[in-house]
Amino acid sequence: MFESLGFETLTAPQVSVFFALIVGALFGILAEQTKFCFRRSLVGEDRRQAMGVWLTALAVAILGTQGAVALGLIDFGDHRFMASGLPVVAIVAGGLMFGAGMVLTRGCISRLTVLSATGNLRAVTVLVVFAIAAHATLKGVLAPVRTTLGAWTLDLGETVSLANLPGGAALWSALLALAALAYALRSGNRPLSLIGAALLGALVPLAWIGTGFVLYDDFDPIALQSLSFTSPWADTLFWTVASSSIPAGFGVGLVGGVLAGSLLSALAARRFTWQSFTAPRETGRYLTGAVLMGLGGVLAGGCTVGAGLAGIPTLSFAALLALAAIATGGLAMNAALTRNPRGAALQPAE
Repeated sequence: MFESLGFETLTAPQVSVFFALIVGALFGILAEQTKFCFRRSLVGEDRRQAMGVWLTALAVAILGTQGAVALGLIDFGDHRFMASGLPVVAIVAGGLMFGAGMVLTRGCISRLTVLSATGNLRAVTVLVVFAIAAHATLKGVLAPVRTTLGAWTLDLGETVSLANLPGGAALWSALLALAALAYALRSGNRPLSLIGAALLGALVPLAWIGTGFVLYDDFDPIALQSLSFTSPWADTLFWTVASSSIPAGFGVGLVGGVLAGSLLSALAARRFTWQSFTAPRETGRYLTGAVLMGLGGVLAGGCTVGAGLAGIPTLSFAALLALAAIATGGLAMNAALTRNPRGAALQPAE
């Protein structure tokens, strides 16, 4: 479709950066206002309300994404989530590490990206270390860990998603979305919070359609992609230090947009405030969590947004397994910290 848009001097990859900036800015604004965060929905003081927000976004993302598939706008047949060889060891190990890390740093990567734009220097530090660890796992010294664990696969054959089960995509999409909405409507959230979450969830199919249909170009193709933060932060780090030789892509635009949108939202609401570490042990805890999330996010195939909010709407078993492992790792780490008074004492206020 890209050829019909009339761009004469810009290629599809270049336009995708501007598209990602817009999507990212909208995500940043909505996530900052709704306090969107998977960690909070698991172990936060307001976990019921936070889970309601997260599930509302997920329900809309599922319905929108599968609606686009049904209309023939996008196809996940060649997407990495649909590989017949499921790297089960890497996904489980990575998910557990990511979940533990997000509890140590008191935020999943999407939430920390938003917080960094509101003056939280703890979040900024975590994101830098996270990006380094993720890039090292993708292409650096930690790559052998990825390739070794990724070699242990489970052959799913053609049954790579819920869409291959009896009832097909329509049934499973409806069941997941209805279950999520049923919980959300009983979560005690204000209607405006759920509306904001629904708009945030709609960004997932918007990005899938934008990259997989609107910007599709046979001569200069771009990857089918949506909201995610692991690979985009690694790409942003690499682009930052080598932008003269490495062009920006969708991921760089997405990160930049989220930072800009979050900053504007925080400034408009007068929520921007400088925050930093209070003790060396607290710093060590956050750095440990950052490394765990960087390594774990790559092994699991994405974070709570890439494998969760955007991954589950593909109905992929890989995405479902990754989010389950992340949740398990987060709950286990929170239980360990709760039993340790010294660990619990290092937790800043929400």
